[in-house]
Amino acid sequence: MSELTVKNVSKSYDGRKIIKNISLTLHQGELVSILGVSGGGKTTLFNVISGLTKPDEGQVFLDGEEITGKPGRISYMLQKDLLLPYRTIEDNVALPLMIRGMKKKEARVKAAPYFAEFGLEGTQKQYPRQLSGGMRQRAALMRTYMFSQNVALLDEPFSALDTITKGSMHTWYLDIMEKIRLSTLFITHDIDEAILLSDRICLLTGKPGQITKEIVIREPRPRRKDFNLTEEFLDYKKEILSALA
Repeated sequence: MSELTVKNVSKSYDGRKIIKNISLTLHQGELVSILGVSGGGKTTLFNVISGLTKPDEGQVFLDGEEITGKPGRISYMLQKDLLLPYRTIEDNVALPLMIRGMKKKEARVKAAPYFAEFGLEGTQKQYPRQLSGGMRQRAALMRTYMFSQNVALLDEPFSALDTITKGSMHTWYLDIMEKIRLSTLFITHDIDEAILLSDRICLLTGKPGQITKEIVIREPRPRRKDFNLTEEFLDYKKEILSALA
């Protein structure tokens, strides 16, 4: 069981406070979205949670163990897939294992069973340029999972995809989360995406950025196909827009 806890985190750059007194908890199997305007401190928060940046104040815990400023404990996927063009998909997704000291052959063997799980069977010997945008994102997500099989930080992973591909990736990701019991903290600027994917939405607003509201989405995941046409969906959207105004 994995639980991520952020307690009273603040961070400044060049004397300017970017985020202030942020606390949140991500429970096993949850998808929690951080929603807010550009420049509100979402990426700074993720850099602190992932251990890439030390906070000025506050702590980060994973399963009760403090991991503040300790990179390598939580996986972090940025907007672009960042697959290495000169490596096969097999070696791209196994890269985190090799970085940790595993030999290439052993890393490939360990990663092999997950290709079917992630819908990537048959792509092992292909290169990123041979895959569609959606398939490259699947490979990037699989690589993220191989880095840390408990908690994933995703920074707008579907923003570059067209609307139809994005919708199918949403369905796929919720399914894969359920299968592998992955917990996800998710950055998005897309209100519809947040409502469709999240168990909870944390609104990060102001300068410095603070979590000013948490909205629980009570519709079970995965959401029914017409959920975005319902009165309930519109009520959630109105609540978010009002809070961000």
